[in-house]
Amino acid sequence: MSNSTVSGGPALATAAVTAAQTGRRKPSRLGRRKLTFDFVSFLVVFLGVPLAIFLIFVISPFVQALYYGMTNWTGFSPNMQFTGIQNFVTLFNDPIFMRAMMNNIVLALIVPLITIVIALIFASMITVGGPSHGQVRGLKGSTFYRVISFFPYVIPAIVIAILWNMIYAPTGLFNGVLGLIGLDTNQFSWLGDERTAMGATIFVIVWSMVGFYMILFIAAIKGIPAETLEAARIDGAGRWRTVRSILLPQMRDNVQTAYIYLGIMALDAFVYMAGLNSTGGPGNSTLVMSQYLFRTAFEKGQFGLATAMGIVLAVITLLFAALIIGLFRLFAGRDEGGRS
Repeated sequence: MSNSTVSGGPALATAAVTAAQTGRRKPSRLGRRKLTFDFVSFLVVFLGVPLAIFLIFVISPFVQALYYGMTNWTGFSPNMQFTGIQNFVTLFNDPIFMRAMMNNIVLALIVPLITIVIALIFASMITVGGPSHGQVRGLKGSTFYRVISFFPYVIPAIVIAILWNMIYAPTGLFNGVLGLIGLDTNQFSWLGDERTAMGATIFVIVWSMVGFYMILFIAAIKGIPAETLEAARIDGAGRWRTVRSILLPQMRDNVQTAYIYLGIMALDAFVYMAGLNSTGGPGNSTLVMSQYLFRTAFEKGQFGLATAMGIVLAVITLLFAALIIGLFRLFAGRDEGGRS
């Protein structure tokens, strides 16, 4: 009995070591993924193809534009000379371009702010601005207001610009209405005066965009649980406190997205500016970079310089988006820190 036990000892020890080694190798085998046809085809279709499309249609044009922006290309000839950063030096020494860039920055700062504030006010009135007792609801006839306010957005931007160009004319509807209420404007040209041209333009852009973003914010408010709003009302929160303390924090991502989209639109604004004041306004008061880019390329035949303008516009747009995202994250962090 003892002999069999002793003789079996080495065999048992060897078996134990083998089992331990096998057990250690199992996780590594399980962690490795076999390159099956299904796995490889999945990677190609859902990773390789989108990446290739992105490189070809997004990254490649950017690289090409950067190269053209460093040449004296005329746009209609295969011949061009590499000029380095000379086009960018020319741009930042051009007072007209600098005025256009400042106009774009003013639009990017003012248009999103005014549009979002008005859209939030209208969305709040339509959703929670009703009676202060009973079920939380909007103002009476809010559905009618929602439909009417969305009408400007379904009209093409160029049509809106041309219509308001006629309304702002010295003998247009706007001066006529002011005359009816006793304000004699003496056929004032709202788009032809440097003091009022930009303000009149901003009003048109805001008017055309408020309806869409109001609908966007209404959808966001509808996504907030009704029990939350009912609890706030039971606790005695008024309409303003409900909007400030419940709706806005829950809609932060929607407001951020709207601000970025409106800012990008304001940094372009070519259609509105071309329809309202195609020459850039008195003293270039409404000229934007996209207008000056178009003029430089197709009227002066300086496509290399125009491409450099496009690069500057793209960089400003990216910086604007990064700034807005950073500011919203900063304020979000402060709110969370204050609540903790």
